[in-house]
Amino acid sequence: MQIIRNCSSKLLRHKYLCQPRVYSLYYSTLKGALPPVSFKNQVPVGGLNIFSISDADKKLSLAAGYKPRPVENAYWEREERQANLPKASASSCRRGTYRMLLPPPNVTGNLHLGHALMATVQDVIARQREQLGYQVDWIPGTDHAGIATQVVVERTIAASQAKTRQELGRAAFLDEVWRWKAEKGAGIVQDLRQLGCKLNWQREYFTMDEQQAHAVNVAFERLFDEGLIHRRHSLVNWSTTLRSAISDIEVDVVDIKEPIELAVPGYEHNVLFGRIYDFAYRVVDGETLPDGSVEEIVVSTTRPETVLGDVAVAVHPLDPRYIKYRNIDQVKLKHPFRDDTIPLVFDIAVDQEFGTGAVKITPAHDKFDFELGNRHKLQPRQVFNETGHVLDEYSEFKGIPRFEARELIVNRLEEMDLLRKVRSHTMQLPICSRSKDVIEYMILPQWFLKCKDLAKDALSELHSGRLQILPPSFETEWERWLQDSRDWCISRQLWWGHQVPAYEVIDSQRNSQWVAALNETAARQKAKQLIGSEEFTLKRDPDVLDTWFSSSLLPFSTAGWPEESYKERYPLDIMQTGHDIIFFWVARMMMMGLKLTGEAPFQRILLNGIVCDAHGRKMSKSLGNIVAPQQVVQGASLESLKAGLEQSCEAGIIKPAELKTSTAGMTKMFPNGIQECGTDALRFTLMSHNIKSHFISFDVNACYTNKLFLNKIWQAMRFTLGSAKGLGVSLHQFETLEGVNLGIWDRWIIGRLAETLSVCSQSYSNYNFHLATAALKTFFYQNLCDTYLETTKTAIANHTVDAYIHVGTLTACLSWGLQAMAPYTPFVASELLQHVPLNIELKLSEYKDEKLDEEINEIVNICQNVRQIKSRNEISKRHQPHLSLFAQSTDSEGVLRRHLPQIKVLTRCEDVELELLDESEKISKQLSFFSTAGALCSFGLKVSDGLAVTAEKRDEMQLANTKKLKKLVTELQRYRMRLDNEAFQLMADKNVKTHFETKVKELEAEINSLTRLAVSS
Repeated sequence: MQIIRNCSSKLLRHKYLCQPRVYSLYYSTLKGALPPVSFKNQVPVGGLNIFSISDADKKLSLAAGYKPRPVENAYWEREERQANLPKASASSCRRGTYRMLLPPPNVTGNLHLGHALMATVQDVIARQREQLGYQVDWIPGTDHAGIATQVVVERTIAASQAKTRQELGRAAFLDEVWRWKAEKGAGIVQDLRQLGCKLNWQREYFTMDEQQAHAVNVAFERLFDEGLIHRRHSLVNWSTTLRSAISDIEVDVVDIKEPIELAVPGYEHNVLFGRIYDFAYRVVDGETLPDGSVEEIVVSTTRPETVLGDVAVAVHPLDPRYIKYRNIDQVKLKHPFRDDTIPLVFDIAVDQEFGTGAVKITPAHDKFDFELGNRHKLQPRQVFNETGHVLDEYSEFKGIPRFEARELIVNRLEEMDLLRKVRSHTMQLPICSRSKDVIEYMILPQWFLKCKDLAKDALSELHSGRLQILPPSFETEWERWLQDSRDWCISRQLWWGHQVPAYEVIDSQRNSQWVAALNETAARQKAKQLIGSEEFTLKRDPDVLDTWFSSSLLPFSTAGWPEESYKERYPLDIMQTGHDIIFFWVARMMMMGLKLTGEAPFQRILLNGIVCDAHGRKMSKSLGNIVAPQQVVQGASLESLKAGLEQSCEAGIIKPAELKTSTAGMTKMFPNGIQECGTDALRFTLMSHNIKSHFISFDVNACYTNKLFLNKIWQAMRFTLGSAKGLGVSLHQFETLEGVNLGIWDRWIIGRLAETLSVCSQSYSNYNFHLATAALKTFFYQNLCDTYLETTKTAIANHTVDAYIHVGTLTACLSWGLQAMAPYTPFVASELLQHVPLNIELKLSEYKDEKLDEEINEIVNICQNVRQIKSRNEISKRHQPHLSLFAQSTDSEGVLRRHLPQIKVLTRCEDVELELLDESEKISKQLSFFSTAGALCSFGLKVSDGLAVTAEKRDEMQLANTKKLKKLVTELQRYRMRLDNEAFQLMADKNVKTHFETKVKELEAEINSLTRLAVSS
């Protein structure tokens, strides 16, 4: 363990750090680079401990510019060589183990940006924990994704073999899925590796491998034997295309505002939705009205095709339109298509504002109706079969698809003079996210897990404080789901997945019972004990388990459960995933972990937002805005993007109908393709967002900008290496900056480094990684490269004593800064850190100087104002600009005089003059351009005759200064109003009042200066 000496605990939360791995094998992106050299003769220069270096060792071993591909290739080559070296002793870092689990991506395709975000977040956490000395155990794996995979493989088979899975047969179909999985699973693993993830690949799992299958079967058996799993007929989300129940997360709800035709699988023509139908139920033995018509109750429905299964009509008991029926024992209504009657029932759940206030009740095909039917003990009547066709018992419409039956039924109602009105109506249409079919609610036999007590235990983890959810706003979501937790339908009518380990036992009397067992032999033994006889038949349930069931076991099943050895690798230290699956996966992991192990699977949950495109739109095939991480990393032409869509269509991943819209959307989003950005830029861009935001807008252009930012750091390293070579020293020989007589700007930049490291440390504790990336970008880009490095060039070029100090300071900043960057940009950081020592001694706390920070910031602000004037007026070096600074006071003059050499460099002026603001008010006539630059000074620029200062340019300058003056006056008024406010004077502390008073004086001085300069012009 490396002890970082004299490192302030305020800057780094831990004093003892496990030093990032130092490679003993050298590899550079520059071909033919020399291996590392040794130094013998120590020569003290300017107080720095450095060594001399021979001329033979002076070649610069870093490529001319940052290119992601060779840098990443070099990284992997080093990784491969490092893997073959003897392993370091595990006892070198005794912090313990830090455990994480990567949410398993589905095997249905390559990694998308949502996966990349989660993987990068966890990799940053893993790398930071390694830096702190933990042994990170981060488990990778892939999910079999039952429905999603089966749908894609079915499309692939249909496209390549023109067969359905039923025609192929279950065994042959499963062989095809396993082949497809082997191909796609390998691609996902490769994508994760290329992203730089430090996963423990030795523990890689697949949710249907032997260990996971055994854990799933054991969990089912134990829960069944405890009475928590049972089989019953219940209403489920049914996809007639998939012929399977699906989970709520696989149902997309489409809001329909007006009548619209939508494509529905299995129908040649689009189906119209967004209408409500009013039709009449005639009251049996009802009154004959004065006009001769029969008494009737008109109901409103958006689903007239289900009228065949109506078992009642319901109204609100307080609805005045139906109050007269309250005093009648039984009100019977004549069913229009069946030779029977249905009752009128009263229920407070009925919405009086919906349609006529009377609703038809079809418990077999509607959630609301199912619950109401249970309350009133109404017997459901099924209308459709599993493929969505009308059942044979309704002879007039038998075998007709449900939405075709709708039109026929409406026509028949009109013929029977029962149809009263058809009008537009807003509605919510449930769509299967996999098949795009309209969900049909069906009552079918399914397996259910009782969740009430499990949910109560999961809630107690939060309420007791043992569980932390970040961001905390999702605590209410956790409570909402678990407080209203219902039985979980865990069976699916698919072929791909874990087959339910339950066997139906039918005795000699044809009585049916169920047992759960790991295999048929064990099932027979259980069946024999159950019925006390050997006369029975045994049949395994052909259904498979919900994918979420196997996923809910992962924290302990991947650790080896049900073997006792799992306790060595359980629980996890953190669970990080997307907020959209907090209930479907995270809460269920908590419930199953507590139930099956007696211990929570994790005590901290970190949730990230959903990745959207640059415009904040959800990524979808129809918009053509889906971007794969590798397309960002490697770059992609528009032609290759289109070709990728075509390949997805051929593979059955997207439908032919979606190809055209996807291609159009892709062309609009990326008319020139996607530029190569590299993995580091992708990772840095993803982490530049607040991952805890609900939505994260990813912009490819921002990613490319970050590639240029990394090149900026690369060039800073080249400059530092070149400077050291010119001075005859090696960067690796800088050991300490302690006792060195650093200049003002040297101390300032190390102070900025200290502040940056402090922000980085804090960001890990609260997972505000975007604050760390912002701080690092500000430090490297603005502080180090654009400011400090520029101020060192004169001394380095002249080989002064200060030059050695500057190079040493640059080396320390690059070393410590790149180590802080390493978790975010591991490839470029690893490459550049080879060129600097990793443990330069620094008392960082000594360099935190707020007064110096403020002073340098003022100077930098002045230089920025000057450069803006130069840029606006196209003033370059050839115009020989001369800068005049007019100090507001003698104190200001003293501050400015200390920094004149730096101001000259940073403003890129021929020379700089400094004086107090002239009372004669004639100064500005000698100047071509002028303005103010904060509280310290105003300034003017004089240029050579080569630049004509036209009247137009003077007018532009006057306009700019007028706008500036207005802004300053507005700001001054705001500060004065606060100072004049009595409540402010009573409540504000002394420091705040002093700040406001100082700001008023500064603004008044700047306004006065700008006014005087403008008048004298």
